[in-house]
Amino acid sequence: MMEIGEIMRLSPVIPVLIIHDPAQARPVGEALVRGGLRVLEVTLRTPAALDVIRELRGIDGAVVGAGTVLNEKQLDDALSAGAEFAVSPGMTAPLATAAITRGIPYLPGIATAGEIMRGFELGLRHFKFFPAEAAGGRAALKALSAPFGDAHFCPTGGVTEETAPQWLALEQVLCVGGSWLGPSASTDLASIEAAARRASTFHSSSSEIQ
Repeated sequence: MMEIGEIMRLSPVIPVLIIHDPAQARPVGEALVRGGLRVLEVTLRTPAALDVIRELRGIDGAVVGAGTVLNEKQLDDALSAGAEFAVSPGMTAPLATAAITRGIPYLPGIATAGEIMRGFELGLRHFKFFPAEAAGGRAALKALSAPFGDAHFCPTGGVTEETAPQWLALEQVLCVGGSWLGPSASTDLASIEAAARRASTFHSSSSEIQ
């Protein structure tokens, strides 16, 4: 199983997918992968989410994870559905410990220095900066990350196709979460693939950092 840092380096943008109909999942996922975005995050915000994960796992080359994981039960349900990584909007010690114990690559959400410090105490070095724009934007993350040289981030929340390259230019940003991709933005598969192709050309200044 890949480490979370390896997964974050596979694509500069991770599509954050809210899909209500499992039948829609595979065509959308295939369009994203064809466009060059292999890492797909399915948010657990709909009753169909676990079925969507199962559908996407059948796509060759896709790395499929569960987002909006709030507790240990959701983590276990996502694992049973085939999720290869998990993402949370925040971080609690019980959930982070459960993810570490189960060996699943885990990306907890942070917005403060204290949360990063608590993550460090658990051995975590990769975090979701959320909600990225509402929490202060790029200036906030640049200042926040300064004391934590070996931490790396995936800003999510308010990131757009236009601002993603600016986020990726920050030294400790490996990738960004892209809610502008997927069926909520367009039901046209050609448009989804084209948007993914554009996003796949974005470059992270941290792509070579280990």
